[in-house]
Amino acid sequence: MKRREFITLLGGAAAAWPLAARAQQAAMPVIGFLSTRASGDDPHLVAAVRQGLRETGFIEGQNVAIEYRFAENQNDRLPALAADLVRRQVSVITAGPTPAALAARAATATIPIVFEVATDPVAVGLVASLSRPGGNVTGVTNLGVEIAPKRLELLSELLPTVTNVALLINPTSPVVAEALVRDSQAAARSLGLQLHVLHASTERDLDTAFATLGRLRAGALVIGSDPFFTSRSERLAALTVRHAVPAVYEYRDFVAAGGLAGYGSHLADAYRLAGVYAGRILKGTKPANLPVQQSIKVELVINLKTAKALGVTIPLPLVGRATR
Repeated sequence: MKRREFITLLGGAAAAWPLAARAQQAAMPVIGFLSTRASGDDPHLVAAVRQGLRETGFIEGQNVAIEYRFAENQNDRLPALAADLVRRQVSVITAGPTPAALAARAATATIPIVFEVATDPVAVGLVASLSRPGGNVTGVTNLGVEIAPKRLELLSELLPTVTNVALLINPTSPVVAEALVRDSQAAARSLGLQLHVLHASTERDLDTAFATLGRLRAGALVIGSDPFFTSRSERLAALTVRHAVPAVYEYRDFVAAGGLAGYGSHLADAYRLAGVYAGRILKGTKPANLPVQQSIKVELVINLKTAKALGVTIPLPLVGRATR
């Protein structure tokens, strides 16, 4: 009898282990990751969010789970993706860039949202103020749009004789595109530049835009902040080299691939900060009590080899200011 009782007890304990494991897994908090990008684009940004979570004690698969939703650069898919995360009752939603953040905010007024955007979050209606965001939304802004006029100034400094330039924007992100055009046109007027606005949201559009550059006789190009362009930095750089167009974008990947210059925020750092905020919220901090952070790490990167090939002489003061 004792032996049978022992075997019965052992069998019951063994059966209980899977149940305990499932209960522990069910209790694990879940973060919804909502992005406008394609699933294979910019994996270093996903890694940066994980790094921020690790800094607050959360490791994916151990004590936190992440549900990923990528719009594949089709912003009209974002509302449905955001609604799906809400139905799954995730603990926190991280959303970026701006179209994803707006979709998440429209989907829920209760689930905490941590955004990563390149726009002014107050101006686009994400929060009431930077210091007191209120409600269920807070996050990080990397000042990508605000820095856009500085890229025109950089082009003017690099190419003082060029007065006919172009700006490339993605029309499927109207909130960002409108701000870029407005601010860049104001900067162009103050610099005495004629600015042409070109649109691209597909691979074919990129070829069309560069063909249009030639017809317009534009002497330089500024590429507007957009995840579609960021994920195609190498292709954009190759097009600028093929068409011999001096161009400025936001990130160093574009310059490393052959673009002339990059001036902008450190995007991975902004996503890391978003991960830190998501971790703090999981620990109990309310989004309304977390002021919006501004990622102030700005880089100026110049490709001297490309400058030489284009016949551009980099002023020594500019070389001295360059991060790399």
